[in-house]
Amino acid sequence: MKTLKLAGAALLGAAIAMAGTSLASAQEFTFKLHHLLGAKAPAQTQMLEPWAKQVEENSGGRVKIEIYPAMSLGGRPPELVQQARDGVVDLIWTVNGYTPGLFPRTEVFELPGVFKNDPKAANLAMYDMFESDLKQEYQGLEVMFLHVHAGQAFHMREKAVHTPDDVVGTKLRIPTRTGAWLIEALGAAPTAMPVPELPQALSKGVVDGALIPWEIIPALNIQEQTKYQIEGYDKERFGTTTFQVSMNKARWDSLPDDIKKAFKDASGPEWWGKVGDIWRASDEHGIKVATDAGNEHITLTEEQTEAFRQKEEPVVGRWIEEVSAQGIDGAALVEKARSLIAKHSSGM
Repeated sequence: MKTLKLAGAALLGAAIAMAGTSLASAQEFTFKLHHLLGAKAPAQTQMLEPWAKQVEENSGGRVKIEIYPAMSLGGRPPELVQQARDGVVDLIWTVNGYTPGLFPRTEVFELPGVFKNDPKAANLAMYDMFESDLKQEYQGLEVMFLHVHAGQAFHMREKAVHTPDDVVGTKLRIPTRTGAWLIEALGAAPTAMPVPELPQALSKGVVDGALIPWEIIPALNIQEQTKYQIEGYDKERFGTTTFQVSMNKARWDSLPDDIKKAFKDASGPEWWGKVGDIWRASDEHGIKVATDAGNEHITLTEEQTEAFRQKEEPVVGRWIEEVSAQGIDGAALVEKARSLIAKHSSGM
């Protein structure tokens, strides 16, 4: 009997050891994904978490992606690109514009008048242009996917906006240099800061408002710091912001082909398009939070929107001139981006 008990214990021990070995081998590759917003922000719950889960499933459980929100691994949002390039973290989600000048070609999608109101179409246009026009500026990185949000709209503390003159003399937060150029064209003063710093800046009157999408409203309680949310006719926005999810290139190069495939299969054009839908839906939720709190949602008339468009066009010309000095054919990029966005907006 004693011999049987010992044999049984040995078998149980062997089974536990095998299970532990199996579990360890199942997750052969662990990645740290670092980003700037909180764990409950739609960017994490509706985009990063589902994407990570899909990669893990594609790998048959061999990949584990650990998400670290709110800069919990250290540093400030503008440092995320360098953290990925240096291999401090494996993966990042960040705003391209937090590191001005690093991604000039991708900026074309941020321009007012190029991006209007369709994040899905813009994402798919970026996918179409990535290999031929954009990839070269992501040195040290392996891009998983790029995307935009639903577009910049005015969030104002005290002042309603109906015309460009209503913006003159105000101080407005913006995360990108192209957005800053628009604010300057409107006769206002741009103030650059990472979006997590915006609530305090609004509450202290450091800025009079901001150009950001609706989706960030609940994540940062922007409805408590503003009274007015303003957008153009037919949801037209005043440019947008580009984002990236990217991996350290050396880490990527070290991976076996089947693990690379797990990432790429989760990051195809269908996903780029779906991300646009996710951000559009998050935007609708965000404006509802603001109006439910008593804020006024102002939609400009077509005539009022046209007055803003006239102020926007010189920004496009300024961008073309700026990047042309770097040897980039900005005019061709604008034409191609507009054409592809129109194509995808029409469902072709």
